[in-house]
Amino acid sequence: MKKRISLFLLSFHLSAQAADLPGIPPFIDAMVDKHQFRRDELQRAFQLAERRQDVIDSISMPATLRPWVEYRPNFINPQRISLGVRFWKKHERALRRAEKIYGVPQEIIVGIIGVETMYGNGTGHYRALDALTTLAFDFPRRADFFRDELEKYLLLAREQGFDLLSIQSSYAGALGIPQFMPSNYRRYAVDFNGNGKVDIMREPEDAIGSVANYLKHYGWRSGEPVALLANVEDAGRMGSIGDSRPYLAWKEAGVTTAERQTGILPPAWVLDFTVKSGKEYWLVFNNFNVIMRYNISNFYAMSVHQLAEAVRQRAVQ
Repeated sequence: MKKRISLFLLSFHLSAQAADLPGIPPFIDAMVDKHQFRRDELQRAFQLAERRQDVIDSISMPATLRPWVEYRPNFINPQRISLGVRFWKKHERALRRAEKIYGVPQEIIVGIIGVETMYGNGTGHYRALDALTTLAFDFPRRADFFRDELEKYLLLAREQGFDLLSIQSSYAGALGIPQFMPSNYRRYAVDFNGNGKVDIMREPEDAIGSVANYLKHYGWRSGEPVALLANVEDAGRMGSIGDSRPYLAWKEAGVTTAERQTGILPPAWVLDFTVKSGKEYWLVFNNFNVIMRYNISNFYAMSVHQLAEAVRQRAVQ
């Protein structure tokens, strides 16, 4: 017997706006034909869904549009570092096991979860169905992407037995402690605590294993750095800093690591960040780009790296 999606009917706050958005009737047809959903259940779900203008506003003005000096303090601050140390100590065994299995350092897993949801303390205050429906049918620039995520969310809800209308998400429809989009939840989330279910909504160990699995899938290289602060002799000598070059080529262009390194460094790019004192230069490596598969933003990846390092330094004291 096929599972039926569950509708959370404690609230009957109807909104004609969402149900009337162009494209919903053919989307329902496709879900019925392709995945054998019940038409009446989907029709009722979309009658209860709301079009959210604040979702459109939020995705149209992401936090990364702010300068680095304003963006960084939101994630690298005493509260988030202290909570990160507490999270690490509480889940040390799971983090150590994830590092051993997937090759992703414990502090990077902590950094991702810390930036995403402050270690599970802020997993979103939008109904996932509202957010995904709004973006799928009223955000033309990325409608195809969000229509696919809405499809995956409905499948996920059926597979996991979610109350379809009670699941909270970010404004973009990201779910749970590590903020996986529905497609990534279905593809990369793992039952890391071995209790027979995959639950990144409420179970930190599953979130830990899932983050590590995701990063490994996208090419995390164990033992390689993420980013290293750099000294630049003459910015004019560097040429295009977006080019990947061997470290020796960067040295010839006057770019060196701020701290002495042992061994041979892998190829790197150079990024510059505007700080209060001027320009700050970083050599960034493959693993930095892997973090950006989570969120395509230099600011995001650097925040994960710096939070991870800050938590690691505090945790080992």
